[in-house]
Amino acid sequence: MFARMKEDIASVFSRDPAARNTLEVLLCYPGLHAIWLHRLAHALWIRNARLLARMISNFARWATGIEIHPGARLGRRFFIDHGMGVVIGETTEIGDDVTLYQGVTLGGTSWNKGKRHPTLENGVVVGAGAKVLGPFTVGAGAKIGSNAVVTKAVPAGATAVGIPGRIILKEPATEFSDKDANRQAMAQKLGFDAYGVTADMPDPVARAIGQMLDHMHAVDKRLEGMCSALSELGSDYCAKDLPSLDERDFDALKDHPAELDRRDNQA
Repeated sequence: MFARMKEDIASVFSRDPAARNTLEVLLCYPGLHAIWLHRLAHALWIRNARLLARMISNFARWATGIEIHPGARLGRRFFIDHGMGVVIGETTEIGDDVTLYQGVTLGGTSWNKGKRHPTLENGVVVGAGAKVLGPFTVGAGAKIGSNAVVTKAVPAGATAVGIPGRIILKEPATEFSDKDANRQAMAQKLGFDAYGVTADMPDPVARAIGQMLDHMHAVDKRLEGMCSALSELGSDYCAKDLPSLDERDFDALKDHPAELDRRDNQA
């Protein structure tokens, strides 16, 4: 028991630079208090002393602002930073080295008995205010962005952001680097700044823009080949200039991303 408590204290120092000494951690970290009280409540819960377990859980909620159902299973070196408003449901399973911030809910979407809360594998980080709802798995090393609402599985190492949660998978740099030059060249040809289409900023919209640029690059190459063939046959069809693009249209969308949504809704 004391070894686990020492691990918990060490995990605070490793993940919170504001922690200055052991006494401060023991006295001033409600996340730590909530976890220790939960362990007592969980031990009673699995021994069918469930009323007493719920009473300890309720006391912990009153004392720390963190509500952990005594039936939830918590792994080692679990860390709740700040903690106020955290809610962890009965069938939640949390692996080792998981971090939650304030306002996180690990909840269910059904009133049916059985597994109805999420499973967080080792090393998961859930940002402040995020809601992870349902009986699915968040893979090892995954991250949930602040205020995201996630209702489906998140692969290991991925990031989920937004409402509803969108899954972002970062592409390997070696795979992306070959495409990057072609995308940038096509974007410059169009007079468009291809912001966010590098691996440094993996975003679903940026990914879609990147795929459009890939497609346009392929079409451009095919047209050049057709024009070359027509020129060899004596046609001057490809000598005509293509219509110019107004950069102001792109600037308006870059400066005001919501404009794109408004145009889609009008359409």
